[in-house]
Parts: sequence; structure tokens; C-alpha cells
Amino acid sequence: MSAAPHLCYFEPRIPENTGAAIRLSAVTGAHLHLVEPLGFDLSEPKLKRAGLDYHDLASVTVHSDFEAFLASMPDSRVFAYTAHADKIYSDVQYRPSDVLLFGSEPTGLPEEIMAHPRVTDRVRIPMIPGRRSLNLTNAASLVVYDAWRQADFA
Repeated sequence: MSAAPHLCYFEPRIPENTGAAIRLSAVTGAHLHLVEPLGFDLSEPKLKRAGLDYHDLASVTVHSDFEAFLASMPDSRVFAYTAHADKIYSDVQYRPSDVLLFGSEPTGLPEEIMAHPRVTDRVRIPMIPGRRSLNLTNAASLVVYDAWRQADFA
């Protein structure tokens, strides 16, 4: 079992980003969770191309909705990543059972998801003021690797 945390994309829209997340899962051992509805079909060529030949090496689960996802992770802490938070990703002491929750590319996480009682905390990645966001999987990669680093890349 990897010491990398779980990664969850809430209603992702861009297949290339999810393909890159599949590669991230394969190379770090982070289990990738996708919460429906997805903005693409999992068999889309763009998704397969972005994931290259890593699909069989990644651990990916698709959940019908957010509650189904949470039910599958009853004992996990859930960190919601948003540009609107005080806590910085590098200040969190991660555990392998943690969930790193990211929203869809155009809108991020909806307030009702971030306010869910199961969400442990809201967390941000620092950026230069006036910048909107990083690419979804670039942001997820920063956090997955920091969490894995804290576990000495076990």
C-alpha cells in the first residue's frame, strides 16, 4: 500500500486532466476517485492518450455522487482545495488515508461541497495575487507529492 493519499476529482470536465491524474495515480500509488457526473466518457481517446499506457497501473474508482464517495471513505479526513482558504497545503500533516478533494476545471468546488460536515478543512496553494488557478492536475500533483514526501516516499 502506498503512503500517498487518495485523490478525488469532483465532477471533472476535461478528459486530458483526468488522463494526467491517472498517470499521477500510477506513478505515486494515490488512489484516484472520480465523482460523477463526468464531463466526458472514460473511453474518450483524449483521456486514453493523456493517460498513455498507465491505465492498467492506476487505481481508479468512479462514484455515482459525492455521498457515495464519502460512504466509501468513512474514516478519512477530506481536504477541499480552493483558492479561497487560509490554510496552505504545505502546512497540513497528511496521512495515507486522507482525501485530497479538487473541483471541476471551470468552477472549482461548489460551496455546498466545501461546507459538507465531512470536509475537514479548506486548503489553498499559494499563487501570485490576481492569478485565478493552476491546471487541475498540476495542483493535485503538488499536493500528492508533498503528502507522499511527508511519508518519506514509502
